[in-house]
Amino acid sequence: MPLSPSVATRIQPYFGHRNRDRLVLSARALRCRPPAFGEGSRWKAMRTLLAQFASREVEGVAVRLMARDGETVLLDTMRVTDGEGFVHFDAALDPAWDLPVHPAWEVVQLEWENSEGPQSVDAHILVPGSKSDLAVISDIDDTIIETGITGGPRNIARNWKRIFAQLPHERIAVPDAQSFYGELGGGDPAPDADGCPHRMRATRRPFFYISSSPWNLFSYLVAFMRGKGLPLGPMKLRDWGLSRETFGKSSHGAHKKAALDSILGMYPEMGFALIGDDTQGDLAAFAHAVARHPGRVAAVFLRKAAGEDFSAEEVEAKAVIEGANVPLWLGATYAEGADFLRALDFTLGGETEQIVRTVEKVETAKEGAEAPATL
Repeated sequence: MPLSPSVATRIQPYFGHRNRDRLVLSARALRCRPPAFGEGSRWKAMRTLLAQFASREVEGVAVRLMARDGETVLLDTMRVTDGEGFVHFDAALDPAWDLPVHPAWEVVQLEWENSEGPQSVDAHILVPGSKSDLAVISDIDDTIIETGITGGPRNIARNWKRIFAQLPHERIAVPDAQSFYGELGGGDPAPDADGCPHRMRATRRPFFYISSSPWNLFSYLVAFMRGKGLPLGPMKLRDWGLSRETFGKSSHGAHKKAALDSILGMYPEMGFALIGDDTQGDLAAFAHAVARHPGRVAAVFLRKAAGEDFSAEEVEAKAVIEGANVPLWLGATYAEGADFLRALDFTLGGETEQIVRTVEKVETAKEGAEAPATL
């Protein structure tokens, strides 16, 4: 039962993305108020998060996707929400839409009707640039945000306590994630490159995120990323309940493999750096991507968050990645492993050398911060 049964149906858009001939966007029809993650009390944090999980999903809502260029309608398509309230658009762009030179966020509108009349909300679409040679696909849990879910049911319960009792700005980012991701992202494109200074800013290398976290945490994760200065990007999350199957590594891996295939398949001209950790089947999923998309993976970064030996499946996955001559970094922090790519004779559009320099910059910055002051 929703916490606010009288609240009118709203549409929660998630981040979409497109290439020249396809636009992909998901959203959800919900009966709950939009989340507001400003600084506040623990009780406010709990109420905000509980409202997201206790919201009522609304089936059968007709949602219209509109894209305009001034008065010209570029795209007009409609879908109806399913039994879980989701609506998924996978729209053909015919004729093909041009790409900007650098990655950019574009804005489309979602329209629907509720008890208060016609409604509309902006949705943001990430567009890799025509000169984009490398993109980044990153896990979320224990890759950019500390969760502590390794080690069994007690730690899982502790993580959910953190989520419901802590606001996004209070959560701890993985050490060095901000500087590492910022450098790897290449910084912002030229100011106002798309002529619309009010739009969200994109990094020079586009970011995508895959995670086994539920869609209910989308707004929470966006607030966390913004607060920590991490690049924003489309997220491939999951719809799930609290069950034994939900927390199994095989379940995590299947979702991430499908998400990787979807992203790499949509951008066949780009290479990808993959970033994850050893807690939720990332290594096996990345090996799957390496094997299924030969020559497309520029490097794999795996943070060893669990501190445990690899399983037989992970040992096999590691061998697949190394056998394909894909640079593989394994370490506890992003400030380690400055030399991990130098011994491998592999580049993809020159981006591998840039990744090496990225890791070196993070390592140098940390060493400088830890050096004792001298007079």
